[in-house]
Amino acid sequence: MRRPARTSPENRRKRTAAPPPAKRLRSMADVMSEAKRVDPVEDDVESESEELKCEQCELGDNESDLVLCDGCDKGFHLFCLRPILFRVPTGRWFCPSCTASRPLKRFPLTQTKILDFFRIQKSSNLKVEKKSVPQEDGKRKKRRRLGMQKKRRRILPYTATEDPSRRLEQMASVATALTSQRMEFVNELVYVPGMAPRYKNRAALEKGGMQVLSKEDKETLELCQEMYKSGECPPLMVVFDSCEGFTVHADGFIKDLTLITEYTGDVDYLTNREEDDCDSMMTLLLGADPKNSLVICPDKRGNIARFISGINNHTPEGKKKQNLKCVRYNVDGECHALLIACRDIYPGERLYYDYNGYEHAYPTEHFV
Repeated sequence: MRRPARTSPENRRKRTAAPPPAKRLRSMADVMSEAKRVDPVEDDVESESEELKCEQCELGDNESDLVLCDGCDKGFHLFCLRPILFRVPTGRWFCPSCTASRPLKRFPLTQTKILDFFRIQKSSNLKVEKKSVPQEDGKRKKRRRLGMQKKRRRILPYTATEDPSRRLEQMASVATALTSQRMEFVNELVYVPGMAPRYKNRAALEKGGMQVLSKEDKETLELCQEMYKSGECPPLMVVFDSCEGFTVHADGFIKDLTLITEYTGDVDYLTNREEDDCDSMMTLLLGADPKNSLVICPDKRGNIARFISGINNHTPEGKKKQNLKCVRYNVDGECHALLIACRDIYPGERLYYDYNGYEHAYPTEHFV
């Protein structure tokens, strides 16, 4: 009997493994019976939007004016806040409750610190002499024709408080407001690298032209600048108001047409600041080409003009408050914004002007 030939292990056929038993699929009814109930996401979003209301007026209207606190997630209308916000902040923002209302840190009422802060000439005991306005003879006025009798009114220099200690208090109030905003004092326009250069500040680019500051009024401007450098500041006091924030009050009588101050700060292109949340930008140049338009930005540097209040120019009551006017002048070919009294101002009065009023574009309807 013939035996079968032996095969090597390599040539042996390998058995195929049996497939695993098929898994029984669960029905959808079984899956849904064990699933936990979850509310739709859309309902949560709708409920949150419905619940978002202003903590002050308890209304949810004017959603574009609602700002959300990054600390407590509560909503507030810009115009319901005190002090009010003029636009929605671009960065993180915290409501008054979350900022814990820290007490205002007063600037030291010491002469050396105030002299250093305002960079006043320490060695100068200069008493700046004010030039008198020449008066014309009455007989010469009678000889003029009726159309020539009206003479242009000149801008007057401010009259500083005579008491040096009171002037020290006035300057300390300005320093307190500036340091609380982390600002540096400057009494002139500043041109910072990376912003608009000085040669771009050309009054000739103003759309429709700009009125030229006369030689006499330019002397008044220069006189007031020299007075400040010697420690003779305008008779003003900065006071903190819980409703409006820092405000400026007259600390002495101020005559109509008195130069109060120049609006100062960093000069930049308007196109660079369209999304800026600084609430005190002032138009410096409105160019026929928008690329040439310039603004004054007192967010890092500035003077007392930063704290003078704007009126609500949408109401008769708001317009009655105005006692200053902001006028942009051509000074030696450059644009400058001056704040000038438009009527007599008495001690204790708060200073108001129409903020960027000639543009009729800035929203002032919620100003107090």
